[in-house]
Formats: sequence, C-alpha cells, structure tokens
Amino acid sequence: MKANKLWKKVAGMGLVLMLSATALAGCGGGSKTEGGAQGTPAAAGAGTLAKIKERDKLVVGVKYDLNLFGLKDPATGNVEGFDIDIVKAIAKKVLGDENKIELKEVTSKTRIPMLKNGEIDAIIATMTITEDRKKEVDFSDVYFLAGQSFLVKKDSSINGLKDMQKGMKIVTAKGSTSAKNIRASAPDVEVLEFENYAEAFTALKAGQGDALTTDNALLYGMAKQDPNYRVTEETFTEEPYGIAISKGDAEFVKTVNDLLKEMKENGEYDKIYEKWIGTKPKK
Repeated sequence: MKANKLWKKVAGMGLVLMLSATALAGCGGGSKTEGGAQGTPAAAGAGTLAKIKERDKLVVGVKYDLNLFGLKDPATGNVEGFDIDIVKAIAKKVLGDENKIELKEVTSKTRIPMLKNGEIDAIIATMTITEDRKKEVDFSDVYFLAGQSFLVKKDSSINGLKDMQKGMKIVTAKGSTSAKNIRASAPDVEVLEFENYAEAFTALKAGQGDALTTDNALLYGMAKQDPNYRVTEETFTEEPYGIAISKGDAEFVKTVNDLLKEMKENGEYDKIYEKWIGTKPKK
C-alpha cells in the first residue's frame, strides 16, 4: 500500500516537471523564426520604404517659413514651394499618388531629432550636406545647389563678405550652417541667432541687424516678400542641399536618388526649378 502511494507521488511530480518544461519552451526567451533567429514583429525591423507603404502616406519634415521653398499660407493652411514639390514627386513614385503626404514643420534646430525619433520619414528643408551631419543621418544626392549671401536694405553699403566690419550685427537662424559660416568668415561681427528665418527677417526689419545671412536661394524669397530689401550678388560658400534620411537606410536613399536622376533626365526637375526660382538650373 505504501509502495503504491509512493509510486503515485513520483508519477505526479514527473507530470508537473513535463508541463513546466512545455510552458518554458512555449514562452521563454522568445519564439524562433524559420531562420532560427529570435522572433520579432515584422514591422520592427522594417526600413523607411516599407513603413511608408504600410502607412500609405509619406511623412516629411519641411520648413513653413521660407518663401519659394516651404511657406505656409495662413489663409488656406497649405504649404507650398520647391521642397514641397519634391515631396510630392517622391510620394507619387513610392505610393502612386502625390497627395498621400503629411507635412510636419521643422526648424534647423529640430529637424534631425525629429528624424531620429521616427516622427518623420525624411527631411526636405533646405538642409546643407555637411560631414558633421553625415555622422547622424544619410543624405541623398544634391537636389539643389545654393551659396551663402546677405539680405540688406536697398541703400545698404554692404555688397558682400568684404564689407563686414567690427561692430556689425548679422542675423540668422539657430542651428544653421549659416551661423557657423559667418562666424568663421567674419569673426569680428556679432551674430544674432533666432528660432527661424521668419523671426530673423522680422528682427532685420526692426533694425536689430545690419544684414541677414543664409543661402541666396532663401534670401531671394525674402526679397520677393519685401521690395525694400535686396540680395547681395557675391556668395562666399557652396551650399549643396540634400534630402536627409535615417542613418543606414540604403534602400530608401537609393529610391530617392533614382527618382532625382529620373526627374533631371525627363525635365521634371527643370520645370519645378523654373517655377519657383524663376530661371533654369545651371548645368
């Protein structure tokens, strides 16, 4: 009788151990995929292109305050410009519809953090390709070539970098290459940085600076808004604009580069350029 009870006790313990092992195999440490690797949700490792297609919408960081490139109409809420037309071209290539886009406002200061934390798929916001920025993001081929210059009153004696003097105040935007360039090229001037170029232009018109500096392409848009100002002809840098994409996403970089090449070959790029800049691009 005692032997029978002992056998039942041992058998019961064995059954518990078998059930525990089965449970651990089912949930311990993650399931295995067909390739034998730890299983993760399919979307977790997806590249930007896959995420855009799954969402059925392209989300891009653009400027809202730059005439000719990205300017929001307060009456309609629409954002228009050169950069916006490039966004639409990418959406048409990837999703078949140029209207499947969401535009999010970025500044020179916020755009890289927004890309890195996944708020946007790309940055198309007059962003100069630099070696420092390449450490944080990948860039497409150059989609626009500009040069840094000055916006001044029509009767100003400033015509270029050679006219920069000690005590002059030069306004620009925070986090921009323009601020870095002017400090390096004219170390005697005082550089005042504002949140964006709209605020910098307002400061210039209020007499807080002698000139506003940034890429000439952007300055033409400001001069168009206010005929009391002009853009100096001389440029003192080359500013190649690129489309910023998450670091390591070679697939999406190639997709964008293939599109840019296609647009330049079929004349679509020239049409967009002439529409906003007023002249054909230099070959």
